[in-house]
Amino acid sequence: GELLTQSLEDSATQIVICSPAAAKSQWVNEEILTYKRLGRSARIFCLIVDGEPWASDKSGQEEQECFPHALRYEIGDDGELSDIRAEPIAADARLEGDGKVNARLKLISGMLGVGFDALKQREQHRRHQRMLVFTTAAFVGMAITSGLAVTAYLARIEAEEQRNRAQIEAETARQTTQFMVGLFEVSDPSEALGNTITAREILDKGAVRIEGELADQPEIQATLMDTMGTVYKSLGLYPEAVRLVDQSLQKRRELFGDQHPEVAQSLTHLGEVLTLDASYEEAEAHLREALVVRQDLFGESSAEVAETATDLADVLHRQGRYDDARLLILNALAYRRAVSSAPNTKVAESLEDLGLNDYEQGQYEQAVPVLREALKMRRELHGETHPDLAESINNLAWALLDQGELEEAEALYREALTMKRLLLGDQHPELANGINNIGYVLELRGDLAAAETAYRESLAMNRELLGDDHPESAAVMSNLAFVLYAKGETEEAVATLRDVFSIRRRAFGEEHPATASTATSLGFWLVGRGEYEEAESLLIESLAARRKLLGNEHPLTAGTLTVLSNLTAETGRFDEALAYATEAQQILSQNLPDDHWRIAAAKHVQGLALAGSGKYAAAEPLLLASLVGLEQAPIPHLAADSRQRVAEFYTAWGRPEEAAKYQPRE
Repeated sequence: GELLTQSLEDSATQIVICSPAAAKSQWVNEEILTYKRLGRSARIFCLIVDGEPWASDKSGQEEQECFPHALRYEIGDDGELSDIRAEPIAADARLEGDGKVNARLKLISGMLGVGFDALKQREQHRRHQRMLVFTTAAFVGMAITSGLAVTAYLARIEAEEQRNRAQIEAETARQTTQFMVGLFEVSDPSEALGNTITAREILDKGAVRIEGELADQPEIQATLMDTMGTVYKSLGLYPEAVRLVDQSLQKRRELFGDQHPEVAQSLTHLGEVLTLDASYEEAEAHLREALVVRQDLFGESSAEVAETATDLADVLHRQGRYDDARLLILNALAYRRAVSSAPNTKVAESLEDLGLNDYEQGQYEQAVPVLREALKMRRELHGETHPDLAESINNLAWALLDQGELEEAEALYREALTMKRLLLGDQHPELANGINNIGYVLELRGDLAAAETAYRESLAMNRELLGDDHPESAAVMSNLAFVLYAKGETEEAVATLRDVFSIRRRAFGEEHPATASTATSLGFWLVGRGEYEEAESLLIESLAARRKLLGNEHPLTAGTLTVLSNLTAETGRFDEALAYATEAQQILSQNLPDDHWRIAAAKHVQGLALAGSGKYAAAEPLLLASLVGLEQAPIPHLAADSRQRVAEFYTAWGRPEEAAKYQPRE
């Protein structure tokens, strides 16, 4: 009636508790329909506690439907439900979904206008950076459909497991929600810095209030510090996030001691944000402590242990410790599959981690199908637009691009970038990453000017959000350096890559895949400039690191061997050059298609080494065969330089007519 309508009009958010009982309730359906008629469909949030979404579409499972009818369809211009399917925004409190803790955080984040990201962000070459939705928002109240407060419901679930803490949990949840809603109560326009208050202003205001107003309620204070720190992390504001989550950890240690679930939660969250801030040693220490605590409290096989093991695998992966990371990933995946055979977000997360980790180890054939499986699962779970779906798309695109599947990779990258702009707005580290990826596609297509523009936009955003010396900034700088080199701006390119090498060496040390990669690239350029002594030092360092980190059979190890073989050929050490090039060719032939340009590059140097030793007849077929593959190389001028070398080869052999065929045309 009028009272219900007025109550809904006064509420800027409606939260629907979704279960089979709610789906059958006429009153729940009417409240949702009334709220949609107010034009507020986008402010309806769902909490799934039982049943299955969209089960009504599946024969024999109709009774398990948890979404009320009014949730499932868009409202038409006539104020009635249409036949157009809606996409409800939902947090899933079930074990196979988000779990109770993440579901609560997602709802609070929804009230903030920030879609909570339960998964982990990854650096540029691992593509595991998850996204949050940020909007400029201010609201005064909220409506909770079906007569239950979300926090009270979650507290009741906790009470069933730990009845002795039920009242504390309920009060903490009540005051947490009350505090978060209170952040948006701006009755006096002068309280806001502008016409509307931004998400960042709300968070800063809340952080000050938490520290000042809740000193006599340390448990609630610690909970809010942890929650707000998580949201700061989502904004890419890592120093602020570290400060709040660390304060939460210290308060929880004082309240509960070291062996407590909330202490383990803070340790895990602190490890996550330190990972994103590239403080890997600190992150690993906190995550290992959290893992031990959770194993003691919950046992080896539990959702909590799987979560922390996944985070620990991430930080080990970033340090290039792929074997250790893989073991943790497999354990988490096995547990998550055992819990539920149905597609779910946790299994998708573990599949992505496994696929990317295998890819870094050169296991291409098994990595790409795993990433495809993860993406298929994400599409089934999330529909058309979702932060986790965008990241899964990004993951597969990266792997395909490196395999030469440019068309499919570009389509996926552009789909992901469109989604990111919609979800993230104009300033976010993950948006910067998406722009960087498009720059790489443009570079491969030969549009160097457009690629440079994209890289510079991405770099400016990363520097503003993360700082000049962050590994993400270095990753984009590296791509920019390669475009500059391709444009012939070699001085700026070399200087930029030197800066990248310095940043990565400081951040990761010498024995890290990113540092080794930069050393190889810089060494390659220095060989072309005739700066052999510095180049050889870099290449030997890179080769040692790659043999240790990746093994002797990895394609990237072969890449360094190829460059080193080129250097030794240039300096007249033909036996060394032949040995390096032959080892590289054998490794690459085991991992890549026969016509891949990297194999051609190794064969080319084999031919040069044989020619340098006077073995022209043996060198000729290798040199000629290599030219076809090198035409496909993404490295600027490599094909042209190789043809020039063949011309020089024939000249040295005394066959000027053959040499003329390979001379550059005027």
